[in-house]
Amino acid sequence: MADRGSLPVIVAVDGSVDSERALRWAGEAARLRSAALQVVHVWPYVTAVRVADDDGSGDPVLDELRAQPLAWSLPQVEFRSLSGLPDTQLPALGAEAQLLVLGSRGRGGFASLLLGSNGLACAAQSACPVVVVPRPDRDGTGRDEESEDGEDGEDGEALPPAVLQVTLGVDATCEEPGAIGFALAEASRRGARLKIVSGYSWPMLMPPDFAYVPAVYETTQQQYEDALGSRLADALAPHRARYPEVGVQVELRNADAAGQLVEASRASDLVVVARRRRRLPIGRRLGSVAHAVLLHALCPIAVVPEDPEGPASPERPAA
Repeated sequence: MADRGSLPVIVAVDGSVDSERALRWAGEAARLRSAALQVVHVWPYVTAVRVADDDGSGDPVLDELRAQPLAWSLPQVEFRSLSGLPDTQLPALGAEAQLLVLGSRGRGGFASLLLGSNGLACAAQSACPVVVVPRPDRDGTGRDEESEDGEDGEDGEALPPAVLQVTLGVDATCEEPGAIGFALAEASRRGARLKIVSGYSWPMLMPPDFAYVPAVYETTQQQYEDALGSRLADALAPHRARYPEVGVQVELRNADAAGQLVEASRASDLVVVARRRRRLPIGRRLGSVAHAVLLHALCPIAVVPEDPEGPASPERPAA
C-alpha cells in the first residue's frame, strides 16, 4: 500500500459558496501537510460531447475558479473534471487522497438541509479521512465569516478564541487509533491544543436476564469512571508520546457524547470523530455520534475511518 502521506488533499467543488469555503480550508490543509491540492468537480450528468479536458479545461466551474485572483501559494495544484453521480464518484476519490474535503451542502437539495447527501456518502464510505466544512451560520444566529475576527458577534455571543483548539470525540470503551492519531497530528500541525471529549452512560442499563448484572451494580460510578479513564489513558499513551508538544485536556463525563461535541465545536477549529462502521453489511456505515456531529457542529468536522496501520507523523512546512 502506498504511503497515504504522499497522496494529495482532494477538495470537491460545484460552484457554490459552500464549496468555495471548503476550497479555502483544503488549501490551508494542503499547505500544512506540504501536499498537492487536487480540485475536483463532478458533473452530475454525462453529455454526448466531451465537456472538459483531463486538466479540467472546458469545465465552467473549474475555469471560473482558475480565473479568480486566488493566492495559490501551493507548489502543486491540479484541476480535475469527472462525470457521473457525485455521491458515487466522490467517496471513491478517498482511495486516491490523504484527505477529502467538501462543503456541508452544494447547489442541489433543499436550502434548510444541514448536510447534503454527498457529504453523508463520503463520510460513510471514503477510505481516507473526510472533512466537512459547514456554513458559518449553521447555529441560526446569522453569524457569517465577516464577523469571525475574534470579537463578539452582533448578538453578543462570544466567537471562537484566538487559541487554536482541535476537539476529539472518543469512546473510552473502544480503541479508535485512527481518530486519536489523526487528531493529535492535526493539533501538532496547527500548533493547537487538543480537547478530548468522552461520554458514558450511568447507571448502566442491562437486560434482566444477564447473569453479570449484579457485579455491574456493585461498582460505583466513580470506580466505573476511573476504569474508563485508565483505559482511555492507555489508548492515548502511544500517540501522545509521538506528539509531546501538544497540550491535551481530557473530559470524561456522564453525558451524551454528541451533545458535548456540538457544544465544544463553538470554541474549536476542528472536531474529529471516528466513523464507527456498523456491524451490519447493509446501510450507511456511519455511527450515530458521527452522524449527529456532522449535522450540528459549528466548525469543520473530520470523520476518520479505522486505520490499522496507525497515524503518520505530520510533515511540517518549512519555516
